[in-house]
This record gives sequence, C-alpha cells and structure tokens, in this order.
Amino acid sequence: MKPYIDGLAELGITGDMVGLPVRRAEDAVAAYRQQLPGSLSECVIGGHSYGGRVASLLAAEEAPAGLVLLSYPLHRPGRPDDLRIEHWPRVSCPVLLISGEADPFARIELLRRSVDLLGQGELVTYPGVRHGVGGRRLQETLGHIARFVERL
Repeated sequence: MKPYIDGLAELGITGDMVGLPVRRAEDAVAAYRQQLPGSLSECVIGGHSYGGRVASLLAAEEAPAGLVLLSYPLHRPGRPDDLRIEHWPRVSCPVLLISGEADPFARIELLRRSVDLLGQGELVTYPGVRHGVGGRRLQETLGHIARFVERL
C-alpha cells in the first residue's frame, strides 16, 4: 500500500496504512477500526486484496465516506462458487473497485455482476492485469482514486 499512500500524498490526498493481523478477514475488522480516527463517516477507507475485504466488512457495519477496493478477493483462486460478497448489500457508501481482468481471485464476469450488489459501486478494470493493479498501472490507478475521493 505504500506506493498508493505516497502517490496519493503527491496528489494532495493524505492517508495512512493500517496494519492487520493475518487471520480471517471477519476477525480483523475490529483491529482495522481501532486504527482509524474517531469519525469513520469522514474517512475514505480501503485496501488491497485482504485489506480491502476487511475494509468492506467494516463498511457494511459502519458507513465511511467512501470505500476503495484494489484487487478485491472475490473468491479464492479456482473457487468461483465461493463468493465473498454476502455483506456487499449492506455497504451504503460509494465504492470504487479497481481490478485486473486476469485476476485469479476475481473472475471478471463475476466481479462485473457482483458490483450491482453495491448501491453505489464503480468498477475500473485493466485487461491482462492479474492480482495487483500497481506497477506500470500505478499512476493511472492513483488518478482514479484521486478523482473518486475528490467527488466525495
């Protein structure tokens, strides 16, 4: 997440990284919440992969200003029938999802259909990109995030 935090700071958007224990995402929500400032309604939260899943679970409990999900792990590789979106209908804030179209953790056709479960979901995808949308796509991704935050 450091390249995202640093890149967004250069665009005038300040943020911080949240450290999470490696365990079931549902069990890490409280640790994520404890590291945030008091009023979640004034924050845009999110994360990459597991961190994004934890942030989305928190957003389903308590609405932030917005939610950014980078390479959301929609399902385990090879397990597209075991979707991790049961909580998405309870997410009431605007959501930006950014994903590679070749991500083994999110079959693109399933992700496109699943976004409809979010009341205010926006999906940006990159053809040929796997799990992780940084690297040569970092600046473009930062631009999408910055515009999303500015709209809020």
